[in-house]
Amino acid sequence: MQLDLPFVGPPEAEAAASPPPPESGPVVFVRVRRARRYILRVRPDGTLRVTVPRGGSRREAQAFVEQHRTWVERERRRVQDQHAPAEWRHGSDVLLDGVPVRVQVRRPVSPLLIQYGGRLVTARGGESVRAAIERDLRELATLTLVPRLRALAASHGLTVGRVSIRDQRSRWGSCAGNGNIALNFRLVQMPPSIRDYVLLHELMHLRQQNHSRRFWRLVEAACPSFREAERWLRTAGRALF
Repeated sequence: MQLDLPFVGPPEAEAAASPPPPESGPVVFVRVRRARRYILRVRPDGTLRVTVPRGGSRREAQAFVEQHRTWVERERRRVQDQHAPAEWRHGSDVLLDGVPVRVQVRRPVSPLLIQYGGRLVTARGGESVRAAIERDLRELATLTLVPRLRALAASHGLTVGRVSIRDQRSRWGSCAGNGNIALNFRLVQMPPSIRDYVLLHELMHLRQQNHSRRFWRLVEAACPSFREAERWLRTAGRALF
């Protein structure tokens, strides 16, 4: 299971992605008991999220998608333009551990020498300022997120499989049925308490591989302030992209 952008809270249950036509992006069907109609939403990574109401069917949902194919492709183009990453340059502010830090280009000629929040990074092969910093953030994530996840797992009596750090555009993390967990490198930019919530969310999927009420009870027991963390992810979290 995965923690999506924006956060998908209870009591929704997300189905497996539907194989999309070759010319379009992925489609995910989400059954929502309180929904009264089919709803389409395009995520920042181009995935089409289809809300299926109580009493609805996969066949009807697929037909609904086909009926609105023109709108879906137009919306995908709009979302792609809207979510194109903003360039970072000398004087830009970026988040690190939830605190804004100033980007300073110490050497403005190639290769660029960039400092941010006490960290120094050299651009490689004509990298932009943002690309160089995000590469460094990914390395930082590998050094910090993996041991933190395993420490939290041990404190809850859980065993984690392989842990990978990824550049994900529509989710903060995911947990596979075999115990492997993937984490978005941008977690290192969040306040530590929000970051820990995402890690605990994925760890609780080791006990419950869905977003059922039982799962949310596990989450609340592990992280009583999870609702505040959700709000941060829905609002401030968007700025990390």
